[in-house]
Amino acid sequence: MNIRKLQHLIFNALEDVKAQDIKIYDTQHLTALFDRFVIASGTSTRQTKALASSVHDKVKAAGANIIGMEGTDTGEWVIVDCGDAVIHIMQPALRQYYNLEEIWGEKPVNLEEHSTKKTTKNENREHNQDLSCI
Repeated sequence: MNIRKLQHLIFNALEDVKAQDIKIYDTQHLTALFDRFVIASGTSTRQTKALASSVHDKVKAAGANIIGMEGTDTGEWVIVDCGDAVIHIMQPALRQYYNLEEIWGEKPVNLEEHSTKKTTKNENREHNQDLSCI
């Protein structure tokens, strides 16, 4: 699977379980080990585990490899290794303390181009009706 499809799949898997502050960084210039570093926050250990499970299941269902998963026993910091992308799902306090974005975050990938969530015509119509009442 090419890296653009993989990062798109990972982003959507995280977004589906309401991950917070999802960031994707291009790391090709920093290491040969992986091409993308992905980091997201979960509000509880249950959510971080669910986020990791969502990524694992969707990547595997798409036919890509999962090299491994670590941290599911505690859920405070879960790492999902997809080979070309490594995903860190962390509790906000740990994320702030370790500040991994400082190490890997030189080249952010624009997340907006990866979102597949489209606003429906009905949602647009409802939004416009709400605005017309103002």
